[in-house]
Amino acid sequence: MAASYPQPGPRAIVTGGAGFLGSRLCERLVARGFRVACVDNFSTGSPANLSHLAASPLFTLISRDVTEGPAVEGPAEYVFHLASPASPADYLRLPVQTLKAGSIGTINALELAKDTGARFVLASSSEVYGEPLQHPQQETYRGNVSTVGPRSCYDEAKRFAEAAAAAYSRAYGVSTAIARIFNTYGPRMRPGDGRAVPTFIRQALAGEPVTVTGSGQQTRSLCYVDDTIDGILALHDEDLLAGDVLDGQGAGTNGLAVYDYGAGSAEAFSTAELGAGESEVGAQDP
Repeated sequence: MAASYPQPGPRAIVTGGAGFLGSRLCERLVARGFRVACVDNFSTGSPANLSHLAASPLFTLISRDVTEGPAVEGPAEYVFHLASPASPADYLRLPVQTLKAGSIGTINALELAKDTGARFVLASSSEVYGEPLQHPQQETYRGNVSTVGPRSCYDEAKRFAEAAAAAYSRAYGVSTAIARIFNTYGPRMRPGDGRAVPTFIRQALAGEPVTVTGSGQQTRSLCYVDDTIDGILALHDEDLLAGDVLDGQGAGTNGLAVYDYGAGSAEAFSTAELGAGESEVGAQDP
């Protein structure tokens, strides 16, 4: 039996659509009947994450670095900008590329949204808060950051991207939303991703000691990938979330929304509490 697809609907451009989050967003948009153009240079994502969409007439995969321009022609109702190395292992290996994706790449994506009149949704990060002194963080918190630390290539790239989104909203009236994503986990995370959950799983499955960076007393808020995608999709609706800064209550109507997604969405846990399995848990220096 031939596969059936929804009738074509709005068009969405997804930068970084071959990655862990981007590929899940692409498949959800296609399932809703969106025409989806995915732009990715595969520096950290993989075409294999999208192989199941290849037969869909609603889906187009474009191999391109967003810093060179999205290379997307025609109308668009939505631009989702997810392109960037996101794990510490990746952005520490690709610091300049990370800064370019957050700066040049973001400007290119915003220009596309401006030219097409599209709603712009930015995938930002809790890393904009740096080493926060407030727990949990609210959207109004401005962070505790270092502009020259080893993680600054990612932190400052995301801070610039947010500033650019705000500037395009104020200067050109681009309808803009920012999702500050915290710790998302789920299928399609790479075993060598470097973040806590895939590292713990990989070590446990191999029967290796589960290593915890630092004292083990730090906490994390975890959000399953499907729930994170739900939040990103909610942000595409400008009537649902429109305001200066949203902390769950909302305010204003200037077309710029900022929302922390994944902060406190699940029970916070101490990494020292994860030693209930077969593998030994041991601390290591940061």
